[in-house]
Amino acid sequence: MALFQLNSLPKFSFQTQLSLPKLFPLGRMAANKVAFSTATNVYAAQIVDAPTERRSANWKPSIWDHDFIKTLKNDYTGEVYVRRADSLKDKIRQLLINAHDKKKSPLALLELIDNIQRLGLEHIFQDDIHQALGFVKEINPAEMKYNLHATALRFRLFRQEGFSVSQDVFKVFKDRQGNFMEHITQDVKGMLSLYEASYLGVDGEDILDEAKVFARKHLKDIKGNIDPNLKERVNHSLDLPLNYQINRLEARWYIDAYSRTENANYNLLELAKLEYNMVQSAHQKDAIEMSRWWKNLDLLKTLPFARNRLVECFIWSVGAAYEPQHNYCREVITKLVCLITIIDDVYDVYSTLDEAKLFTDAVERWDANAVEDLPDYMKLCFLALYNTINEFAYDTLKESGLNIIPCLKQTWVRHCKAYLLEATWFHSGYKPTLEEYLDNASVSVGVPLILVNVFFAMHPKITKEALLFLKSYPDLIRLSSMVVRLTDDLGTSTAELERGDNLKSIQCYMNDKGVTEEVAREYIRDLTGETWKKLNEVMWADSPVSREFIKVCVHKARAAEAMYQYGDGHGDPSNVSKSRVLSLLVDTIPVM
Repeated sequence: MALFQLNSLPKFSFQTQLSLPKLFPLGRMAANKVAFSTATNVYAAQIVDAPTERRSANWKPSIWDHDFIKTLKNDYTGEVYVRRADSLKDKIRQLLINAHDKKKSPLALLELIDNIQRLGLEHIFQDDIHQALGFVKEINPAEMKYNLHATALRFRLFRQEGFSVSQDVFKVFKDRQGNFMEHITQDVKGMLSLYEASYLGVDGEDILDEAKVFARKHLKDIKGNIDPNLKERVNHSLDLPLNYQINRLEARWYIDAYSRTENANYNLLELAKLEYNMVQSAHQKDAIEMSRWWKNLDLLKTLPFARNRLVECFIWSVGAAYEPQHNYCREVITKLVCLITIIDDVYDVYSTLDEAKLFTDAVERWDANAVEDLPDYMKLCFLALYNTINEFAYDTLKESGLNIIPCLKQTWVRHCKAYLLEATWFHSGYKPTLEEYLDNASVSVGVPLILVNVFFAMHPKITKEALLFLKSYPDLIRLSSMVVRLTDDLGTSTAELERGDNLKSIQCYMNDKGVTEEVAREYIRDLTGETWKKLNEVMWADSPVSREFIKVCVHKARAAEAMYQYGDGHGDPSNVSKSRVLSLLVDTIPVM
């Protein structure tokens, strides 16, 4: 069956001021008027009278209170650890350099690079890795050509680094009928590498599509006596492939897996443990600051029906931008996800349709005086949004001289109008088609709004070309948003329907095609995979934005894969979510 065409979704755009204005107070900045346009088509359904009885999602309380968060601390912040880490970095860097020997097989170098990346050290050795892969690109020994593990590992690492490499390298493992040869299924390590490589495919690469199905089938059916460490890696990959993993969770898992590997490099392992703990320390400081902000905001006092998910919101920021230097980016993401979560519950759970319209109008006016027209429970929420976004704009104006309030305001107007459309559908009983739903839900999921803010947080010097790129709603943002929406639906739709919420993509497809939930879920999973293939391609397309921003866009999609892997990891503080928070923010790794 043909998959829904992602390219059919209309694009929206915003108008933004490209000149550099003079510095003026936030009050005048907020009053600045600017035209905007949006392609979010509000369905003209007949609106029924709003119910007088308030709904409740009965969200579970947070398991992470401020008193606990403010005690977060590990001991890996002293100068002695920094010096030891620097010494180990020099040794690993020398390993990479020594591997540049044409007399040696490049497989050892590829495996070293793979270990460095999976151990969470890529941000340290990025330039060294790029140079080393450039060396491997210039040589291609004959013995590697027929080695499935070497071929697949080389392919994946090259694609991850943006080097051109054809899927045709896998043709040598196919027979004359064009099928993968059965004898390669005995090479479990090679099959695992082939499976991971297949997730770096793009549209039209049929060999990689076949490789994914072939490798998955045989990896699931592994029988016989194989190395238990290899079996563990197979199960881990089948659970969630490497291209969908977020760096910190993969690093934490792989440190344990690598420590059980025969012939592990102990300098590399020690550095990975030290660096993990030191990065965790930076994240702990960020989390404490964000918890203090959230406590002082005190929104739950007037919105007790909403989700209290500060720590889960912070984990989104770690998934998107874990590197220590991106602390401001993590602050922006955390604050935005907190506000999006609260406002989503206002529209989706508690407010009447008329109240939802009032809040949308207030956002569109972007005036502090608009608070007077809102119900009491909405007033604090609107002012929290208004002040937080103006503060972001102030930071950008101070750094770059550019007034971004018109742009940020428009992203919030578009976002709230998407919420309002969903509320209209709910109160009117309207069932959208899958296309109508995805057109709107890819906005209401909040990713376009977050990434626009992240762009300004990461670019102190903003070019006209970059702004024009951003306002075009580029595929980079659109596809990342679509992955988040689809994975969200796969993880949360059952629980949301039990609460009586709107239909999600799965139910829309069931209604469109008259199929079972199982069939619809499989379709949405396939659509997610198709979206990833498009994202794999556009992330390396020429664009005027930085590589760091592009990485955040892709990492945002990966964070969603992990967050919704076992259900609603954002809304439900389950044991799985709890264990991940503990490993990311609380538990250190013993180094010795």
